[in-house]
Amino acid sequence: MTKPLTFLCISTFFKGNEFLRACKAAGNVVFLLTDKKLEPKPWAREAIDEIFYVEPDPQGRLDLDNVAAGLAHLMRSRPVDRIVALDDFDVEKAAFLRECFRIPGMGQSTARHFRDKLAMRMRAADAGLRQPKFSPLFSDEQVNAFADAIEFPCVVKPRGEASAAGIKKVFSKDELWTVIHDLGDRRHQFLVEQFRPGDVFHVDSLSVGGKQVFCQSSQYLSTPMEVAHGGGIFRSVTVPYGSKDEKALCAFNQKLLKAFGMDYSASHSEYIRGQDGELYFLETASRVGGANLAEMVEAATGINLWREWANIESAMARGQKYALPPVQQRYSGIVVSLARQQWPDNSGFTDPEIWWRMTENEYHIGLILQANDRPRILSLLDEYALRIRVDFHASAPVGDKPTH
Repeated sequence: MTKPLTFLCISTFFKGNEFLRACKAAGNVVFLLTDKKLEPKPWAREAIDEIFYVEPDPQGRLDLDNVAAGLAHLMRSRPVDRIVALDDFDVEKAAFLRECFRIPGMGQSTARHFRDKLAMRMRAADAGLRQPKFSPLFSDEQVNAFADAIEFPCVVKPRGEASAAGIKKVFSKDELWTVIHDLGDRRHQFLVEQFRPGDVFHVDSLSVGGKQVFCQSSQYLSTPMEVAHGGGIFRSVTVPYGSKDEKALCAFNQKLLKAFGMDYSASHSEYIRGQDGELYFLETASRVGGANLAEMVEAATGINLWREWANIESAMARGQKYALPPVQQRYSGIVVSLARQQWPDNSGFTDPEIWWRMTENEYHIGLILQANDRPRILSLLDEYALRIRVDFHASAPVGDKPTH
């Protein structure tokens, strides 16, 4: 009988229950390290052997040396075989602990490619991948040279945040310097890049042995940045199967993940098709996409990204071959919005294409649609966005300061 392996899963945001369940179902011992404030959340406790709680400082930072000391004490009697970060903000924590205890998996240098937006830009540049022009903010000379070489607008963004948090769009060199001066001693934690208008796509994939074994391409109809900064309604839809866009996105994604040193994991990457018709890399992450995009992918393909990621991790830890389940090719779309009501009533949406309803998030309304016909999905997304705007929609400004 094969000895069970022990997985330490880290998530300082409430997510990943399907990963935990699949990891346990594969015969592993499952530990969860999470924020003390998340103790009341409905974790998949039936799949977790033990939960360890940590308390960040008032700025949301963890003392990783203290975490390492706690893990060292645990490992005296209960060795840990693998460490997995379930949330974007935990990727670097997991890499630090792997390095400290020499546990296999992504180390700190590779992890930075998937967390630090400046590291992403520099690695993509080294690999010759097409992307927006960018500059660190370390040197005044660098910033001036960048500002004199581009057409505005540009965006100043934090190197370590997720989604659209902390991003500022600026329209002139003077405004750029005002934003930089306002950053004060945090300036080195940001970068600036040229803003490129165009169609934005996301690619959700699974990799094994440095190669994609699953690649699903979708198009934002309203991007996270537009929603965060413009108060819009979030929407995305499956890219047509077999189309030029789908082939180009999956090919670009494979080049990117190879250049970034991805061996095995789930990943979520974003690209933009500029006005010149070319694809440009925006950003990537070594985890399942947020904003319920995993559910949208499952509606279209039948592939549960959390579950399959856990199965990949378990297979790789045991030296076994991973087999992807059969993949469907249906179309799906998602619409999500902040709502004026604490628990909005979505029962008025009755079309048979509805595959999933958001029920656990206060002040949010969301639906995922599934159909064999993409135009039908697009039509419903347009209709639902109008109805939501009239009957439910609320907006709130995006925060300027780090959320973690």
